[in-house]
Amino acid sequence: MPTLIPAPTRVEAAGNKPKLIDEYIGRVNSKTSELSVAHMRSPGGWVEPGQTPEFREFTVVLKGQLRVEHKGGTLDVHAGQAIITEPGEWVRYSTPEANGAEYIAICLPAFSMDTVHRDP
Repeated sequence: MPTLIPAPTRVEAAGNKPKLIDEYIGRVNSKTSELSVAHMRSPGGWVEPGQTPEFREFTVVLKGQLRVEHKGGTLDVHAGQAIITEPGEWVRYSTPEANGAEYIAICLPAFSMDTVHRDP
């Protein structure tokens, strides 16, 4: 039988400024460990600590620009574009433009504080 997810759960975000994360599917809202789906809204100038997650992350930018730093450089992902990051790969996300960004993040397996491995 299909499972209706009536609403997301707001989860705490890391970073230097308040960022909104609404988890629809994942360990918190649906008790799903296979994958997570979250709607993110980051303000301009937001940056989070670097991380070396154990999960694969698929991100689709809906509005604005998301900057993704990695060991080989930096990629700017604009509205209408997407990016895939691999497990074990160091990345740092930020939204340097004044209007910030809105995006959907899908993690496989689901996002977990135990497997994100953020920089100190």
